[in-house]
Amino acid sequence: MESGSKQMTARLMLAVGGAVMGSLQFGYNTGVINAPQEVIESFYNLTWYDRYGEYISRGTLTTLWSLSVSIFSIGGMIGAFSVGLFVNRFGRRNSMLMSNSLAFLASVLMGFSKMASSFEMLILGRFIIGVYSGLTTGFVPMYVGEVSPTALRGAMGTLHQLAVVVGILIAQIFGMDLIMGNESLWPLLLGFIFIFALIQSILLPFAPESPRFLLINRNEENKAKSVLKKLRGTTDVSSDLQEMKEESRQMMREKKVTILELFRSPMYRQPILIAIVLQLSQQLSGINAVFYYSTKIFSKAGVKQPVYATIGAGVVNTAFTVVSLFVVERAGRRTLHLIGLAGMAGCAVLMTIALALLDQLDWMSYISIIAIFGFVAFFEIGPGPIPWFIVAELFSQGPRPSAFAVAGLANWTSNFIVGMGFQYIEELCKAYVFIIFVVLLILFFIFTYFKVPETKGRTFDEIASEFRQGSAGQADNKTPDEFHSLGADSQV
Repeated sequence: MESGSKQMTARLMLAVGGAVMGSLQFGYNTGVINAPQEVIESFYNLTWYDRYGEYISRGTLTTLWSLSVSIFSIGGMIGAFSVGLFVNRFGRRNSMLMSNSLAFLASVLMGFSKMASSFEMLILGRFIIGVYSGLTTGFVPMYVGEVSPTALRGAMGTLHQLAVVVGILIAQIFGMDLIMGNESLWPLLLGFIFIFALIQSILLPFAPESPRFLLINRNEENKAKSVLKKLRGTTDVSSDLQEMKEESRQMMREKKVTILELFRSPMYRQPILIAIVLQLSQQLSGINAVFYYSTKIFSKAGVKQPVYATIGAGVVNTAFTVVSLFVVERAGRRTLHLIGLAGMAGCAVLMTIALALLDQLDWMSYISIIAIFGFVAFFEIGPGPIPWFIVAELFSQGPRPSAFAVAGLANWTSNFIVGMGFQYIEELCKAYVFIIFVVLLILFFIFTYFKVPETKGRTFDEIASEFRQGSAGQADNKTPDEFHSLGADSQV
């Protein structure tokens, strides 16, 4: 690949920067609801009293609060499943722009819910921003993967996850009682998403449409060539164009792929299985149990100021996403995912020991903090960023939107299950709750070791053709060593 396509250009930075504002929005809305729980519950209680002349029952309040948290994931499932409806019809960039109307609407509903004395507005707002976030988890990695040169695709793909964790960290800081997580300012905390939507709406019109979309979906070669020259900062974009034309020719042989065909066709069965399991490995690793309930876990571990420990976990989260950004093109996707899963399993064992011995040994509270920070760090080395952008790499242009819809649905569904179920499982298992995640992490490690190919430094078509050859010779009969060799020629 020519050297020009390996460099970061201003236009590429603008395109990726504008796109990942959506990821920042997704992260912010994931983390924002936890800190102000008590003040929002108090608002629910007072609203109920004003309407019915009595205070809300504990059971109803718990149900309303669970709904407020989890309806975000239900919206996310719907959004993720709808990705394919938008990206091929309106283009990747325009789809991201259009989705901001949902963010503005959600901001108004949540921001004015207190003034209107309506918790229904808040819950509806959470649902709508969930739909937006579900769309974003499809649009952003797809767009970033398609505008980035092969040599930078992994690093650029990691920026989606970096923006998500920065969004979570901003939400944790803003949600502190002395900033916006208090009785008077919590509507502003929830309505603040207006700012992210506004910034993205200003930036994206200056970003180009995906050249892959222009060439392959719209057949506008001259426009695609012009966009590529700006993105790559060079007049010689022949190798990029050649790669896309090869993919386009391949697509002529493939008809448009529906979600059902992904599962029926032997050619797509292996990559869609990998995409789904990698998404499950992200959500069922136990990371959301830590994020949703970290303040509670730190309190149980005897930490005096749990909110600061939670923010500390957010800082570690962000720092290690940056580490992943720099090593993903050197170490490779598969290697980092394996390191991350193994490290998380080790930290989960350490956390279990610390929580089990807390009553006997006070200093175990420090071990539990180290274990949680380590758990978060290993998550961001592999299972955090890699499942998102590897979906774009495993599929050619034809099946890619359907694959993103399926992967997104798997991610959001497992997110919802963890969010709803963790509290109940924790009551049953007490200190041993993380043993469940240890078992899952080991299973995901085994699957990744035997089934996931290395995609580093390979073009989309090279990766897709590997699966095509596999399906022609029945991929199920491939040995693990054959899969390992997929990336051997790309080691740097």
